[in-house]
Amino acid sequence: MQTESNQHSRLFTACCIALTVTSMTFAIRAGILTQLGADFGLSDSQLGWVNAMAFLGFPIAVMAGGVIYNWIGAKNLLAVAFVCHLLGLSLTMAAEGFWGLLISTFLIGFANGAVEAGCNPLVADIYHSQKTTMLNRFHVWFPGGIVIGAILSKFMTDGGWGWQAQIAIMIIPTLAYGYLVFKEQFPSTHNIETSTVENIKGLASPLFLFMVLCMTLTATAELGTQQWIERILGASGASPMLILALITGLMAVGRYFAGPLITRVNPVGVLLGSSVLAFAGIYAMSIATGGFVYLAAILFALGVTYFWPTMIGFVAENLPQTGALGMSLLGGAGMFAVSMWNPVIGAWIDGAREKALLAQATGAEAELMAGHAVLTNLSLFPVALIVCFSGLYFYMQRRHRPSADAPVFSE
Repeated sequence: MQTESNQHSRLFTACCIALTVTSMTFAIRAGILTQLGADFGLSDSQLGWVNAMAFLGFPIAVMAGGVIYNWIGAKNLLAVAFVCHLLGLSLTMAAEGFWGLLISTFLIGFANGAVEAGCNPLVADIYHSQKTTMLNRFHVWFPGGIVIGAILSKFMTDGGWGWQAQIAIMIIPTLAYGYLVFKEQFPSTHNIETSTVENIKGLASPLFLFMVLCMTLTATAELGTQQWIERILGASGASPMLILALITGLMAVGRYFAGPLITRVNPVGVLLGSSVLAFAGIYAMSIATGGFVYLAAILFALGVTYFWPTMIGFVAENLPQTGALGMSLLGGAGMFAVSMWNPVIGAWIDGAREKALLAQATGAEAELMAGHAVLTNLSLFPVALIVCFSGLYFYMQRRHRPSADAPVFSE
């Protein structure tokens, strides 16, 4: 038993490092967007397409990985992630223009999706009696890696390091998780549904389809806002990378201690409260300048902290028949939505800036006005979520009313 526990701990560590690499790519890409635009002469709309490739590669990998997980297992999916991370990072450093960035960023996004496809069901399986809690603890390392990446990007940029060096530094943790993946034995799957036929049947559930819709909104509210933080808040008088580090640092702490909150409030209540706070945070950032931006960012962080892992945990707990496929498709739908919205967000920035300039705003004023306008648009996503999760809350209450003596949500 002790040996099995140690094995599970090492595998969990490998998953956490792999997710750290995933989130570092997110943070460092956000930090170098201005450099990429300057070096390659790219507009914000073109940068939006570069961002979109990361979020497009992710759902393709995570959906494909969900379909084949029952046949190839977590180990092979993480091996694919390792190879694609190395290849994508190397090709990014060698890129000479727009198309090179598109291809290399797609590969990185594909690697990130393979990590998610392999690790979520692995964690749910080896910690089957604490699915939502351990998935939240695993997903500590998405914001945790963003903190690391954001701080590295800020200090390397301030120190005159080019964007290539910032990409190269991510190879170190990539090699670390690759070593663990190839070294460790992975257990057989015992505690999640492994019949692909049953998984596919489970996908037809109206509740699952509803959660997929909600995931497109939660992912865009969280990741669409964070990915553009440098462009949206660059003229606000606050440091965008420090804001990103603040947001994701709070998210990491919140997810690590998520267990008691999930148990006391229940997942749907957490999601509904998160939506309210996310709206308050995005709206506050859309009118704030200077030091007040940091206060608004704290509200935003409290709102988006539990979105991603609690959505996956809800499906794992309440729709277990969907298995690894359900968890993967849910995550894939979220990232696919972000990939589609990224060019739109970039176009919003270009359009709002042009409108501000036509209104005789100066360069800095135009950037600030554009950022605030985009944040106002983004605040509509959590508004929609408030409506959706309110409905889900009452639905789940009615669904479990006949068995009031039993706990509604179990850990």
